[in-house]
Amino acid sequence: MKWVHSSAALLMGSVLALTACQGEAPAPLTPAPAGSATAPVQPRPANGLETTGRGPEMPARGAWLGAWVKPDWQTPDGRVNALTSFGEQTGGKVALAHMFHEWEDEFPGPTEHAIQAAGMLQMISWSGADTRSITDGVYDQLIRQRAKEIKDFGVPLLLRWRWEMDRPNLRQSVRSPEDYVAAWKHIRAIFTEVGATNAAWVWCPHVLGFVESDRNAAAYYPGDDQVDWLCTDVYPGKDYAGFAEQMDSFMAFARERPRPVLIGEFGVTHDGGPGQRAAWLREAHTYVKRHPQIKAVVYFAAKQTKGTAYDSTFDDDPEGLAAYRELAADPYFSAPVPTATPGGPVS
Repeated sequence: MKWVHSSAALLMGSVLALTACQGEAPAPLTPAPAGSATAPVQPRPANGLETTGRGPEMPARGAWLGAWVKPDWQTPDGRVNALTSFGEQTGGKVALAHMFHEWEDEFPGPTEHAIQAAGMLQMISWSGADTRSITDGVYDQLIRQRAKEIKDFGVPLLLRWRWEMDRPNLRQSVRSPEDYVAAWKHIRAIFTEVGATNAAWVWCPHVLGFVESDRNAAAYYPGDDQVDWLCTDVYPGKDYAGFAEQMDSFMAFARERPRPVLIGEFGVTHDGGPGQRAAWLREAHTYVKRHPQIKAVVYFAAKQTKGTAYDSTFDDDPEGLAAYRELAADPYFSAPVPTATPGGPVS
């Protein structure tokens, strides 16, 4: 799903929100056999984290640094160039490329192949449909086709289905937490049956779902046997709520579960006071390093002048750019990513 259906809606509100020591590299996991309901959970005693054996191996140390960057041209080359240019501007390579897809989009496609050829790991955010229709089997053919295409793509990737499901403006399609969980399990079971175990399942509510009492994001959690990566989106909003004060509530939930954490979206979208954008980014930098359960962070870089205006780029923000360049230059955020040729073996 595109920006207009995800984080932009949050910008209309008064506030936009956006552990254990690390050890040696864990042993690889065995993928789930085709036809099983879920992949077997195997422990990773080196760092206390584990996944269900799907998708890319998490970094043994440090974290991946990723981005979604609004391109000047909506073409595969345009999207790759936007990511590459952002990396050049910020002084660090974009290791994890983030793409959005609507529910009925066909993917992976030319854009994903172009990103893979550029040597980046990928996270695909896939929007949803009515959860009860999904569970009733209305979309089984569509889901099966997506699973087959992802399997045939043949490279490890992160799949973030119906992120920010806790947003109030999505309740008409997400319905209840029980409906959401049932739909999640239905989709994942089809992926497993098809054998698309190269996709890791990323569960990603908004951080406000753990801050605001009326959202209760935790109720939408499908379970440790269903989730490979925990995730949240966090922004400062116009009031510049602190990165740490927002993330602490989510991390209290995450610490009770042995999954790696991914910041699916973060960024400074409003001007703030003098030095405020840079200070928020430095706080994020410090916080992530203090929480080694966080294995990836993905910046959201876009400018919108029509409707609800925002700008999370660094084009007119030298102080913010300097702070982000400090993060990008930190060796902690240069964890290598798995590489593979589409349709071929993963190395």
